[in-house]
Amino acid sequence: MENLVVKTFNDQYRGKRVLVTGHTGFKGSWLVTWLTQMGAIVKGYALEPDTIPNHIDLLKIDIDSECNDITDLDKLKNAVGGFRPEMVFHLAAQSLVRKSYRSPVETYSSNVMGTLHLLEACKETSSVKAVVIVTTDKVYQNKEEHIAYKETDRLGGHDMYSSSKACAEILTSSYVNSFLADGEMKIATARGGNVIGGGDWCQDRIIPDIIRAYSNTRKLEIRSPQSVRPWQHVLDCLSGYLTLGAQLLVGNKTGAWNFGPSGNKFITVGEVVQKAKSHFPGLEFDLANADLHEAKLLMLDSSEANDLLNWNPILSEAETFQFTFDWYSSFYNNNKIDTHNQIEQYVKLAEQRKATWVK
Repeated sequence: MENLVVKTFNDQYRGKRVLVTGHTGFKGSWLVTWLTQMGAIVKGYALEPDTIPNHIDLLKIDIDSECNDITDLDKLKNAVGGFRPEMVFHLAAQSLVRKSYRSPVETYSSNVMGTLHLLEACKETSSVKAVVIVTTDKVYQNKEEHIAYKETDRLGGHDMYSSSKACAEILTSSYVNSFLADGEMKIATARGGNVIGGGDWCQDRIIPDIIRAYSNTRKLEIRSPQSVRPWQHVLDCLSGYLTLGAQLLVGNKTGAWNFGPSGNKFITVGEVVQKAKSHFPGLEFDLANADLHEAKLLMLDSSEANDLLNWNPILSEAETFQFTFDWYSSFYNNNKIDTHNQIEQYVKLAEQRKATWVK
């Protein structure tokens, strides 16, 4: 199985020097784990993890890990220039909608200026061949109508998090046009759906809220049970980022790309809670006051990635939640970190389902 994991994405990552910003976060920690399993030489650059427990510390993976702030331009330039990566995945961000209401300056500093600093550092480092800038599905001007947003739809954002990520999209496009028109460094942005999976303990996200309530035997408070999101497992989302990065390394597929669940399988927060109740008997919940604006309906159209990158999510809706809840069950019941095993399971399923990125 290990050999199968290594021989994925056309061997583009084996032996490559890959920088991941935000590696101490939820998606970043899964990404650096997968990259190391593929034989990449990985450096992480991020703030210290801000939850206990946290996924990156539990994993204890052997990578070059530097904890600094992407808003410090000189330190970031030194880190990128010193490591000399060929591939960069930029995930470092203030990633929470509700926190962006409390900390708008921090949100914009991290998500806008942090992205600019990363681009500046990459521009000055000749080894960098490809950069994936990760934003969010929330970059669109969301009319909360029953439509799935495409990459060509208008950007916007009601809250500070969403608007800051829309700004990062505009900034990246402008930066490429202004300074990287020769195309030697390939840059793309990736807009993922609502990502779930094991190892996430962030505040104000439904799965971590469920796990905290269950593990502490207290009632779960849910704000908007009818809200609809494009839920997807972290490995499905990351397979999109890795597919895009592999294409950039061979000189293809710049621009903006959506990575969301298949078809129109968008379910409500209330339905997610019911799925959790069947897995964690005894989970109880109350309705809480939705005191801040959060979108009630958000859907994503990933047909461009399906058609032009030959990327499709691997996991069904049922498998997405099964993988997620199984990870937490292993952790809380058996003190087991199931991350490496789930990556192997996922790649095996991808091979069986003839994903183009598996040899």
